[in-house]
Amino acid sequence: MNQKLVIQLATFFGAGRLPKSPGTWGTLATIPLWYLLAQLHAIPYMVVVLLLCIAAILIAQAYENFTHTHDSKEIVIDEVVGFLITMTWLPLTWQSLIAGFVLFRIVDIVKPPPIRQLDQKVKGGVGVVIDDIAAGIVCNIILQLVYTYTPWLGAQTQTL
Repeated sequence: MNQKLVIQLATFFGAGRLPKSPGTWGTLATIPLWYLLAQLHAIPYMVVVLLLCIAAILIAQAYENFTHTHDSKEIVIDEVVGFLITMTWLPLTWQSLIAGFVLFRIVDIVKPPPIRQLDQKVKGGVGVVIDDIAAGIVCNIILQLVYTYTPWLGAQTQTL
């Protein structure tokens, strides 16, 4: 794979190279992609996210091969897939966007067990991405409960 392309994709077109908090920048840069994908129905959304998870693992591994580093802070393609997983099946509202963004960033930064163990023990491209996949799943479960039992995430405007 072309090294320049790998760097562009791994850093999500440079978001991971912005100063301070590259994971937050990567998550912010994902919002337009999420909005675009949210126009799809549930199955195509999930298929695209699954394919992006596989691509993220391959891209992270290629980045590590080029740079000889593990889980560089510049790699934010993992935040991209984690945030997209967080937002699966949620309403297309500003409330769900803010809740998903804040919750994902908190869980991704704190890395509660067993996410922390995944981050520490799994190596390579899988290790870079797996903790964000797990964080996305945890956040999605929490937000699904909030959405189901409260009006806090706004009215369903589109089926995901």
